[in-house]
Amino acid sequence: MNIAIGCDAYGYALKEVVKQRLAERGICVEDLGVHEERETRAYYEVAFEAASRVARGEVDRAVLVCGTGMGMAIVANKLPGVYAAVCENRKAAEHARSINNANVLTLGGMVTPPETAGEILDAWLDTDFASGWEPSIQDFLCRSMADIRALEHAASGLKPDA
Repeated sequence: MNIAIGCDAYGYALKEVVKQRLAERGICVEDLGVHEERETRAYYEVAFEAASRVARGEVDRAVLVCGTGMGMAIVANKLPGVYAAVCENRKAAEHARSINNANVLTLGGMVTPPETAGEILDAWLDTDFASGWEPSIQDFLCRSMADIRALEHAASGLKPDA
């Protein structure tokens, strides 16, 4: 698995914790910055860069960290095929993956303790889309992704096969 990771200054410390956890799991990490706590870069620039890489298939997933995780998620979700979820606990991360197929995890450096971030990250990495649900719900979840892609295309003016 190849994961892009990025943050703003408010998320720097937590990003470093998450990056270390990913490395310990043997996951290839592409650090998009910021690379030091005092570096200034707008959260939306980092979020757009990482989400663009996910949308183009250059990385499998991304983890983004800002003050609350919400700003990063809002920006990342502007790109078709990107499903960013703010997760504040393990259960939310499991459901973000199993229900929503979230391919971008956003965390809040000002609100998420490092040990909780590790639990969230592990749950997000270890949970497969549609896993843990009865067959009829799994079928619905799988069909829903095609419906969501059709909505994305309609909103962007693209044809469904584009």
